Amino acid sequence: MKWGRSEKRTGLWLLAGLWLLSAPAHARPTAIGGVRQNAVLHSRMLDGTEMLAVWTLPHFGVSVRNDPLDLRLVLGPRELQYTPGQGWRALGFAWTGTLPPPMTEGVSLYVPLQALRVLGLQIRADTSGLLDVAAPASIPAETLPPSEDRSLAQNTAAQNTPAQNQPTRPATSPSSPETLPVPEVRPGGAGSRTALPSTPPTSASIQPIPTLPAPAPPPLLSTPPVSAPPASTVPTPPLPGLSKGPNLDTVRVSRTQYRTVEVMRVVLELSAPASPVISRQTGGIGVVLPGFSVQGSTQNLPGGAGLTLTPTPAGASIRLTTRTGRSEVFTLDDPFRVVIDTTTYLDANVPPPVNPDALPDGVTYRDRGLLHLLSFDPALFQPRVVSAPLGRSLSVLELVKSVSGVAGVNGGYFDPASSLPVDLVAVGGLMTAGSLEKRATVGFTAGGQALFGFPRPRYVLSGPFGSVTVNSVRATPNTTLLTAFVCDGKTSVGGTGLTTLLLAPGSASVSRAVTGPIIAPARTLAFTFDPARFPSLPRAAGAPLTVTLNWQATDAPWNSAVDALSAGPLLVQAGRVVIDPRREGFNTATGVWRPTRQSALGTFDGQPTIAYFDYGTPEAFAAALAAAGVRDAVRMDSGSSATAYLRGGYGGLGAYMNTVWSRPVPNAIVFVPRTVTGKK
Repeated sequence: MKWGRSEKRTGLWLLAGLWLLSAPAHARPTAIGGVRQNAVLHSRMLDGTEMLAVWTLPHFGVSVRNDPLDLRLVLGPRELQYTPGQGWRALGFAWTGTLPPPMTEGVSLYVPLQALRVLGLQIRADTSGLLDVAAPASIPAETLPPSEDRSLAQNTAAQNTPAQNQPTRPATSPSSPETLPVPEVRPGGAGSRTALPSTPPTSASIQPIPTLPAPAPPPLLSTPPVSAPPASTVPTPPLPGLSKGPNLDTVRVSRTQYRTVEVMRVVLELSAPASPVISRQTGGIGVVLPGFSVQGSTQNLPGGAGLTLTPTPAGASIRLTTRTGRSEVFTLDDPFRVVIDTTTYLDANVPPPVNPDALPDGVTYRDRGLLHLLSFDPALFQPRVVSAPLGRSLSVLELVKSVSGVAGVNGGYFDPASSLPVDLVAVGGLMTAGSLEKRATVGFTAGGQALFGFPRPRYVLSGPFGSVTVNSVRATPNTTLLTAFVCDGKTSVGGTGLTTLLLAPGSASVSRAVTGPIIAPARTLAFTFDPARFPSLPRAAGAPLTVTLNWQATDAPWNSAVDALSAGPLLVQAGRVVIDPRREGFNTATGVWRPTRQSALGTFDGQPTIAYFDYGTPEAFAAALAAAGVRDAVRMDSGSSATAYLRGGYGGLGAYMNTVWSRPVPNAIVFVPRTVTGKK
């Protein structure tokens, strides 16, 4: 789903000349509407000029075309265009100044901050330590089309192609080339810093070869990928004498980058349907179209790839060579096409992004600027609390894979030194970590219903002696307390002079009574106490004893919860912002309340939903959730823990809503297909 609309911006129009006299001469953090942004949005100094990455500009309300040969920036009625050889020009307003040219740094294209001032970007604060711009009314969601001059130049070039190079039969495909969205290039890739050329480079094209030998495939290429050039369109005439048979008419090539994931698409447009024969080769892929004719040609594509078209007795042979990346082949109809998509992960230091066009069935992705939402059909997915082994932390990806899930978000707060949770964790009806009894909690029923509220769960032991409430959930004994622990088969419980009662979940009697330390089987309930302090409790196997979990709350049907996790604060309830740090015991002067990356679990349109906020305070996060239509939401541990993962992504790399890698965590909320949960 796409969001955003074009709205007229009002405010202060800043003059470029004044900026030259007052601008700081160094890179700065950025803020939007007073909210400090993630470091990836900060400005950078390139050759003495303060610049911003083009892919970040939609966050400021600027529509872009991120093409080094046809750069477009639009804000309200004003537009700036840059073309190598022609420089900057203004559309929709009068401007006679000069601007530094765009530059590339790594895999990103940068433009001078001065260009945004010329466009009229409203600046709220312009200090040596911060650049704060007004919050836009909307975030542009779509890439700008090519400029009119660029389209005209491409059409003129096609018309001026020598007659001997024209195809002998018309293509059956539409006249407009197939294209992908303009590259979204984020920092992090390797590469040198370069200004855009003064004259435009020659676009890649695959020229027909007059004679038609059957050459051997070329050697594999080893040049690393680079930034994406415009898509190229290549007509390929049919073989003489075979014009009545099916033909490979046209080859189209485009390259697009999403963060640091590059997708190169090769589209083979055909005159008839085909059943391609695919062969995967070292460093590339081969496709044979049985019975098809093709004009033989070989071309080195930008980024080190190579494409060879060869006529053979069996049909048209296509060989695509790539140094790295994963290739997949699929067919499309109307018109008939064979598509080869090659995905290359350019920089593993940056998480790969969500591919909104390749989501699992039953999953919906919504992008609202700084706020990202992943919603799950409760008929298809069961939300579960999944924990790492006691005392360990794992990545959210590892926690998702451990239960064959499709997505996950990091869980509650924990002690980094021990990886032990500091608040409630309940898994499969068993409370594995005790509650602080003051923080917001999210729980899930067996039917997938999400619960939100403030339960204060405690284990209660009952028998002929009456009832006793357990003091604490912990493996380490305390001589003054009655403690509980869900055994893992590895951790010792009990202690010298103390009694430990072991029970199976759901049992009505003691299975074993032990004095001293013991390691019990996994998922065994252990209750340790000093008999002198709790003389009424049983001390022998077979004694009647039942265990219940008393949730001590009426704000939701907690007795039906099978999993639960406390974190906080409660951000949204019934569609309204209800954040109250005092109620939940948060100290807003500490780092837990700082502006940072934020994650939450909520509900949207009746579906459990993972929410991720790029950067901001808990209050800003709550406001964004309510504005987006989220009904209820509890914040998870945020900052360096905040992670939202989805299976799939571009080329099966996996997908993350966070743009920075996060630390491992002891637990997560994972969405598991019901076909999987039913087998457990």
